[in-house]
Amino acid sequence: MRATIRDLKLRQKTHVSLADIAREINPLLRGWIAYYGRFTPSALDALRRYVNQTLCVWVRRKFKRYARPTQAGKFLQRLAQSRTKLFVHWQLGITGKFV
Repeated sequence: MRATIRDLKLRQKTHVSLADIAREINPLLRGWIAYYGRFTPSALDALRRYVNQTLCVWVRRKFKRYARPTQAGKFLQRLAQSRTKLFVHWQLGITGKFV
């Protein structure tokens, strides 16, 4: 799962919006959550953490004012609370830490 997310090269796509990234990654997340959430939900913890870290790196590259990981993490936490429907794992309340 990590290799699939890595192959999307989301960290380098600073020219697209967060909604575009969500459109690209949500079908994958939805499928993995549907399958692994039923049989081995603990496998989703590492996936959720990796997706959030990838989003944090994307925010740090796109917006230079969030140069520190903690700043980018706080930005994403506020975003996860205000726009819960953006990512599938945020809709399910699986936000966790971003840093």
